[in-house]
Amino acid sequence: MRLIKSFIVAFSMYSRIPMPRFNWDSEDMKYHLIFFPWVGAVIGALEYGLLILTEKYNILNSAFAALAIAIPLIVTGGFHLDGFMDVEDAISSFKTREERLEILKDPHIGAFSVINVIIVGLLLFASILIMDRNSFIIWGFSFFMARALSGMLVVRGKKAKSEGMLYSEAKNTSDKPVFVSLCIELILSFCLAFVISPFRACFAFVIPIVTVLTLAKKAGRLFGGITGDVAGWYVVNAEFLSAIFLALYKYF
Repeated sequence: MRLIKSFIVAFSMYSRIPMPRFNWDSEDMKYHLIFFPWVGAVIGALEYGLLILTEKYNILNSAFAALAIAIPLIVTGGFHLDGFMDVEDAISSFKTREERLEILKDPHIGAFSVINVIIVGLLLFASILIMDRNSFIIWGFSFFMARALSGMLVVRGKKAKSEGMLYSEAKNTSDKPVFVSLCIELILSFCLAFVISPFRACFAFVIPIVTVLTLAKKAGRLFGGITGDVAGWYVVNAEFLSAIFLALYKYF
């Protein structure tokens, strides 16, 4: 029952998928990050379903790419993209660490975040159009892997603040069992992707890992650690960069 509640908490927090409602307590959040990657699994499954429908009904490539970009936004409600935009605004401000952290809390959006979202959207659109079938299928695994690594970052990463949603999550999480479970989930997802396409799976596995290490270091320098927005910033970048490298795979 505790794990079922943790599953419901994870999907209620990180997706717009309807879940049963109940009053959470700290115990219900101890293991919820274990199920965070499974939101990515739902996205990956829907992307694969879109691919099958496109092949069956000859949907235009441009419509296919647009729908593929829309699926994660619909499932999550743009939860991670919001963090991405906040972080891009803060970084582009070139202000002090304290001022950057204040920008993360500002509900308004700035010009730099809009510009960067447009750039990411256009490059992602082009990447999906360029991908071959197997690359697109493997890209679907990046949604799971990125969230598994983001969960590890939340559990073990240095926090920028001793308050906020991410701090509360980490505080209430049973860190060692969750971290080990996320590692196992990450490895199993890689193994499944490897069976489908070994070399592409390596891209989908290595790119998110390099991304989380690079961005965690950058967040430490700019913000003093990670926040909820930084975790979302990482997820968007990992999925986006995985798409680019998988699109370029056939040219290597």
